[in-house]
Amino acid sequence: MHQPLSTIMTKNVVTVTPQDSLSKVKNFIFDNRFHHIPVVENGKLAGIVTSYDLMKLNKTFEEYENIKVEEVMTKKVIALNANEKIGTAAQIFLRQLFHGLPIVDEDNNLKGIVTSHDILRHNYDQAYPNDSLEQAYRR
Repeated sequence: MHQPLSTIMTKNVVTVTPQDSLSKVKNFIFDNRFHHIPVVENGKLAGIVTSYDLMKLNKTFEEYENIKVEEVMTKKVIALNANEKIGTAAQIFLRQLFHGLPIVDEDNNLKGIVTSHDILRHNYDQAYPNDSLEQAYRR
């Protein structure tokens, strides 16, 4: 829990822009089983949209094409730096009851994302480093 977030974060993050339609978000979520999609504008973090945001909309998928990401995204996002500790992210997840944190640099440029699942996987790997069944499952 004392290692930097850079050791577990996803660096090649799928993103959308505020002007994209929710159809694009829906496709990322359903096709890739993502739950958190950062919203960027000129490389800078502008917000985040989640599978929960789509669920609470109570709209049909056909309606998503006419809804812009900026209408649904969370704009006040807690973000961390890649040098902050894994334990810091875990503490935020426990206190805030959400499951994804964008990782940004000092200029708010998106550098990655960390999820509660990443922390769970990290802790499991630390406790059971030779679990051949888990290693085979990830392939």
